[in-house]
Parts: sequence; structure tokens; C-alpha cells
Amino acid sequence: MASVTLPALRPAADGRPKPLAEAARTVRVKRGAQPTHSPLTPFEQFAWRTFRDRVTAKPQDPTLEDNLVKAHMRIRADEYMAKVYATTLIAAAALAVVGGIVALLAATGGSLLVGAVLGVVIPVGGSLGAFMVLRGLPGSKASSRGKNIDRRISASMSFVSAMASADVNIDQIFKELSKQKIYGDVAEEAAWITRDTELLGVDILTAIKNGAARTPSKRFQDFLQGVVTTATSGGQLKPYFLVKAEQYERENKLESLQRVETMGLLAETFVTVVVAFPLFLVIIIAIFAIIGGSGAFMIEILYAIVGLMIPMSQVGFIFFMYSLAQEI
Repeated sequence: MASVTLPALRPAADGRPKPLAEAARTVRVKRGAQPTHSPLTPFEQFAWRTFRDRVTAKPQDPTLEDNLVKAHMRIRADEYMAKVYATTLIAAAALAVVGGIVALLAATGGSLLVGAVLGVVIPVGGSLGAFMVLRGLPGSKASSRGKNIDRRISASMSFVSAMASADVNIDQIFKELSKQKIYGDVAEEAAWITRDTELLGVDILTAIKNGAARTPSKRFQDFLQGVVTTATSGGQLKPYFLVKAEQYERENKLESLQRVETMGLLAETFVTVVVAFPLFLVIIIAIFAIIGGSGAFMIEILYAIVGLMIPMSQVGFIFFMYSLAQEI
């Protein structure tokens, strides 16, 4: 085992930093261990070799880099863009084959113009869609992590305030919080702060400031910035933790109440739009089919309503209600 000597700075939970330790803190790692880059998959290595010159020819988008960090996707922005280009190229090739087959079938059936349009629209539209989805995936994951943090921040702040009430040091608070996997992404954010202090030798206030800069949750960012401001201004952290725990608990109750009211409104809308409206529409169209002269056309409309409109609207409402229920 090899030893790495790191400085130690341990502010107490009341916000008053303690003096530096007489002996430097030592972190033990395996002998010969060196910092390594996160390993790439074989496909990512192929994409990097193929598109490296293209992605490095221009500066990377800082927003993409920021979203990759917030999403905890351990890949550089240029490597990710190379992966996006490679995936889009493969998708374009597959969709070109599909478009060619569809165009051939349409041309064989006598619809030459429709076949030509589909033969172009399927590969081009599908490739653009795949590129846009992959390009926005880091931002989507970061946003999802931010929502998960906001859902669990109330319970995690109760844990933090309980430990602060016992006069536990702030770095130890984040270390213990990182071990509580029940808090999900909040524990993961705390684990990154603990990594900065224990492995990289960063003092706790700088680590918290860095954590505030990379978290995708605005509420957790405000909390961490408040910790730094309170500690550096000479305030006490224990009352701050207690106040924030009460604030987040109150806000969580209000948000839960709003979601329940929204679900109630959606339930009423479901009865009106998905149950009553299609029923009246089917009855009216059936009457028109009986008394009118275009019965076959009306029957086709009925098939479309019963086979497409009603199932799709029900699936859409179920998915939306399930998403709201997961946030409560």
C-alpha cells in the first residue's frame, strides 16, 4: 500500500472551522495506483477512432459538458459527440434499408410518388430524430436527476438536521449522508462531496461549493450555497440545517397537495374526454351510418375511433397519471 498525504480541514457543525490538524491526513491507496480515465465500451472506442478529427475540429458546447457532469455520465463531451455521430450513422443506414423496402413495396402497389416520398422521409427524418434524441439525452438525464433530488431532499434534510443537532462535523454529515442509499441521488451528490474531501484533499467548504456548481437540482444548489455562505460569514450551521429541513418539509407538503389536485382534475378530464366523448361520438356516427348514404365510410371511422383513438387516449392518460403518482 502507498500513502498519499493530504491536508485536513474540518469545520464543525456550528460553522466555526477548526484549526488544521497537526499531522496531515493520510489516504491509503494501492501501490502503483494511477488516475485512470473512465473506460470506454468497444462501440465508444470505435466511434472515437472514427469521428475524433470531426469532433475535435471545433470547440465543444459548454452546455453539453455541464449536462454530462450533472447527469453523472462519465464520458467527455467530445467522446460523447463521437458516439452520437456513430449511432446516427448506423441508424441512418438501417433506416435507408427500411425506406428502400417501403418505397419498393409502394411502387409495386402502384403508388410511385408515395413510395419515393417515404423512401426519403424515413431515413432522413429518422436520422435527424435519432441525432436530436441522443444529443439531448444528457440534459434529459440531468433533469431527471434534479427531479429525483427534489423529491428526496425533504427527508434527507431531516437526516442532516438530526446529525447537526448531535454536533457532528459537517464533513462527517455528508459522509454519513452518502451511505444512506434510501435518499437516492441526494446520497450520490453527498458521495461526490466526500470524494473531493477524502480522496482529492479539497477542504470541505470548497468541496461543497463545487458540489453546488455541478448538482442538477436548484433546491439542493441553494442549500449547498447557503452552507458555504453561513460558514464563511461566521454563522452557525445547526440552526440553518433546522430551518432548511422545516422549509423543505413544508414545500414538499404543498407540492404533494398540488399534485393530488392535478390528479383529481385529470381524473375528471379522463371521464369526459376518454369515456363520455368517444361514446357519444360512436353513437352519432352509427346513426349517420344508418340514415345516411355513406355507411361504409362511417364504419371505417368507427373502426378508427374504437381501434386507435380510444386505446391511445387511455394509454396516454395512464402514463401521465403514473408519472404524477411517482412524484408524490
